Amino acid sequence: MQVFGIDIGGSGIKGAPVDIGTGRLLTERYRIPTPQPATPAAMITTAAEVVAYFAWQGPVGCGFPAVVKGGIVHTAANIDASWIGQDLRQGLSDAIGQSVQVVNDADAAGMAEIRWGAGRDVDGVVLMVTLGTGIGTALFVKGQLVPNTELGHIKIRGKEAEKRAADRVREQKKLTWKEYAARVDEYLDEIERLLWPDLIIIGGGVSSDADKFFPRLSTRAKVVPAQMLNNAGIAGAALAAVAEQAVPAEPPVATTTAEEGRVPTEAQDGSV
Repeated sequence: MQVFGIDIGGSGIKGAPVDIGTGRLLTERYRIPTPQPATPAAMITTAAEVVAYFAWQGPVGCGFPAVVKGGIVHTAANIDASWIGQDLRQGLSDAIGQSVQVVNDADAAGMAEIRWGAGRDVDGVVLMVTLGTGIGTALFVKGQLVPNTELGHIKIRGKEAEKRAADRVREQKKLTWKEYAARVDEYLDEIERLLWPDLIIIGGGVSSDADKFFPRLSTRAKVVPAQMLNNAGIAGAALAAVAEQAVPAEPPVATTTAEEGRVPTEAQDGSV
């Protein structure tokens, strides 16, 4: 079964058709920079352009960097505040000309990792953490998603965690890997105190440097890097567009990071 996946982020809007059985992108993904300001009309128009590039006709799923319930956007941490209260599902469906299902972007990435990646066949409590522009989280209990967890916004030393431990903070403050690991470790310690996960999957751009800071982490839970890399958001968004019973069980496959579009995409952009 083929479904189109859209991953809307703070820096880029990208998409591709996805083989739902394997999570493989069927073509190179197409990316357009996120318009600034990132208002509803501008972002919906851009997302529709991504789909139109492929002349796609069929199911469409979309991951979006906010709490999304019933297609309605409820938060705007890294997007324009005018998004709050907007019906994203209806707006995209109207712009694209067919029904679109929408889901939180971190949830989409987590769904991909649970289905095809590092969380495949893992029982118990699994937490996906994406370290990018902000911190996104996706929580699973026995393979079932607990939607719209916003655990990147818990307070650490009086600040939201993502303002201390997101990969963007590491880059902006020019933190050493030792310094950055200490911040991530402090964040994960607080998460473990609250949730006691059995497995923590770290995604986002920084996951490609896992060997530089994972050994410095002291979590009780096993911590592993994400496997789906750049494809997680698109593949997970596509997965959200189909009923679970319609998804055949097939073994995971190696992913590709090749893509095309108006501009090159940086490797592993992160959650937003």
